[in-house]
Amino acid sequence: MVQISFFGATNSGKSTLVNAIAGQQVALVSDRPGTTTDPVRKRIEIPGIGPVLLVDTAGYGDEGELGAERERLTRAVIDSTDVAVLLLSGHPADALWRQLLEDADIPVVPVIPRPQAECISFGDGDSLASLGMTEGALGMTEGALGMTEGAKESLLRRIAAAIPSEEERFLTGDLVRKGDIVVMVMPQDSEAPKGRIILPQVQVLRELLDRGCVPVCCTPETLPEAMTKKPDLVITDSQVFKQVDAAILADCPLTSFSILLAAAKGDIDVFVEGAKAIDGLRPGARVLIAEACTHVPDNEDIGRVKIPALLRKKTGDMQVDVAGGNDFPEDLSGYDLIIHCGACVAGKRLVRSRIKKALRAGVPITNYGIAIAALQGILGRVSLP
Repeated sequence: MVQISFFGATNSGKSTLVNAIAGQQVALVSDRPGTTTDPVRKRIEIPGIGPVLLVDTAGYGDEGELGAERERLTRAVIDSTDVAVLLLSGHPADALWRQLLEDADIPVVPVIPRPQAECISFGDGDSLASLGMTEGALGMTEGALGMTEGAKESLLRRIAAAIPSEEERFLTGDLVRKGDIVVMVMPQDSEAPKGRIILPQVQVLRELLDRGCVPVCCTPETLPEAMTKKPDLVITDSQVFKQVDAAILADCPLTSFSILLAAAKGDIDVFVEGAKAIDGLRPGARVLIAEACTHVPDNEDIGRVKIPALLRKKTGDMQVDVAGGNDFPEDLSGYDLIIHCGACVAGKRLVRSRIKKALRAGVPITNYGIAIAALQGILGRVSLP
């Protein structure tokens, strides 16, 4: 899913633009500066682009009491942004933010808001006024700028052209081919949502079906029954790596859902290299567990409970910090290792941005699945896509 984020000074018209594109009031619009205090997210389907996530940021340049916090939350959106729509309203910080976005290798679609009596135009002078900028066209709050269909289509064409093209790759890479029998081991513990299976398992299952494979789904307890015929590949939840490895033949290829995601969204070579730092950890080491989403952990949480327990069992007492959602720290100095989740709900941009930050800081970074395999001494046994 492509993330399109809207940046600009507070009260520059970001929320109005998001509402116009969505065709509904997603974000509150007001003449009062700082109306948007947290990033507002809306998933929609745009013809010609596909599923997108629109993010209305809190903005920058507000000198009020919450101004610094709004700006911090806005900066946190940069890492996950695929295309930035930047409203250049003449604020002194506009140039700085354009540079921040370009330094992050994010395509920028500049928009210059002007008084309603004149127009709203793109930075290159392609005016939207001639396409019919109107007042209240979408029935938003009084005085808000509306947008005709022609104006919307013009903006969407520019956004579509700015989306980075990237060759689509399979999660399972070259590990499978048509007709392969693939056993998927999926624990149904307290972290498994009732009535459904988790996203990475759904994604892999659908891909295997699309590729003409024969997927066989089981839990660790029913794995022996699923192994009536030697499979071409076993894909397991990383937390039962060792249990599954002990239950299958030594020459049966084995990998995990988290490792498949690591290769698809991050950099598998960097993650494998980063896992080597685990052997060098000593008591008192400092490790960062990085989660792409925010969730309520339980006593079986893989990132907050199980991985820290494995680390301490191997190394001794250490400091383990957890950064969830957008709370990935800007200052990584002092960390001996970063272990990132599979990022099942995040895009490639977020994971790769964090990898770059870790490498710039000289901190090894790896992934949940690779770290667990290394901690359990079976990384060399695992098949990498």
